[in-house]
Amino acid sequence: MELTEMYGQLGISGPVLQFAKEVEDSLKERFQAIDQVAECNQLKVIKAMQEARVSDIHFAATTGYGYNDLGRDTLEEVYAKAFHGEDALVRPQLISGTHALTVALSGNLRPGDEILSPVGKPYDTLEEVIGIRESVGSLKEFGITYRQVDLLENGEFDYENIRKAINERTKLIEIQRSKGYDTRPTLSVKKIGEVIAFIKNIKPDVICMVDNCYGEFVETIEPTDVGADMIVGSLIKNPGGGLAPIGGYIVGRRDCVERAAYRLTAPGLGKEVGATLGVSQSLYQGLFLAPTVVASALKGAIFAANVYERLGFEVVPNGTESRHDIIQAITFGTPEGVIRFCEGIQAAAPVDSFVTPEPWAMPGYDSDVIMAAGAFVQGSSIELSADAPIKPPYAVYFQGGLTWYHAKLGILMSMQKLLDAGIIRL
Repeated sequence: MELTEMYGQLGISGPVLQFAKEVEDSLKERFQAIDQVAECNQLKVIKAMQEARVSDIHFAATTGYGYNDLGRDTLEEVYAKAFHGEDALVRPQLISGTHALTVALSGNLRPGDEILSPVGKPYDTLEEVIGIRESVGSLKEFGITYRQVDLLENGEFDYENIRKAINERTKLIEIQRSKGYDTRPTLSVKKIGEVIAFIKNIKPDVICMVDNCYGEFVETIEPTDVGADMIVGSLIKNPGGGLAPIGGYIVGRRDCVERAAYRLTAPGLGKEVGATLGVSQSLYQGLFLAPTVVASALKGAIFAANVYERLGFEVVPNGTESRHDIIQAITFGTPEGVIRFCEGIQAAAPVDSFVTPEPWAMPGYDSDVIMAAGAFVQGSSIELSADAPIKPPYAVYFQGGLTWYHAKLGILMSMQKLLDAGIIRL
């Protein structure tokens, strides 16, 4: 059966296919460059696994307290080696990126300390963690304060005001690498290194923590290579490779990781406990696959940027910019555009393709949010997914795709939904 016929059976029309083919043909060199980065990162992961002497004994399940879990301890050694940190905390008990960030923050901050964000407002779900929006159990309730310095209009750091904001109470710098529900540029590892060096020159003992979600393996270096004391992320995003069923990680300075471990479990217990319950093999194998999975997601993001830029929509990053995470923001300007796009992503899914996504009041957000994700793992945003707050400027955030071909289908389906609704013309 011909490819065109297969796409036709899935509901993709000839005009959409032709438009997409012209875009895809123009991206061959960029896709080749992505494959080279993936090759480098694949070798990095294999080297870390070999140095840690990974064996099938490390895939065995543990229960109860999880004392002497060789698989857990070795996986943490692999993460520390792969991300060039002194130590790592990699656990299925870390249920999300937000949870991992909360553990890292609360483990390393004490009453009277202050957090500074030099990149403006953090991701929505961290607002209640910090206490920007009132919430039971926030850091604010424990006497930890917060201040931020917004990025300049051109997306650069406001170094002058960062210098002014740092004071004797500034204990931790929280740097969000990805854009969150914002249309600002994602930060490159190089830029993160520059701001860390600037801050450390002012206050050498401050902890610099990077929210690394959506950025792992996009470049050949990570923030721990340029001075970050901690990097934090989710295993159902990039480093889980689509196989991790749950989990998060914290990698970095040994003392920072240790304090986070005491917060995750209990003082005096730390990293010594925590059963893996049979998920270890998925965490190892997911990390092994992660560089090539991230490459597929990156190709999908670049393809989406070029498609929708040609259709006249504002996209961040644009079709030619360098990439530093897997997220593609597309501004439609209307709720209808956002909703139709998400319907297309859902319709392309292998799981729950028959479901129609609708905006709803998700916990942790200040507006209705629509999410499209027909995923094998619930909430896995390394799998093909899209989400958006239903509020101006009505931008949708597209990410993931375990394979390039699935990411491509998702974009084609989103175009078809928008075309059928009369929102775009080809």
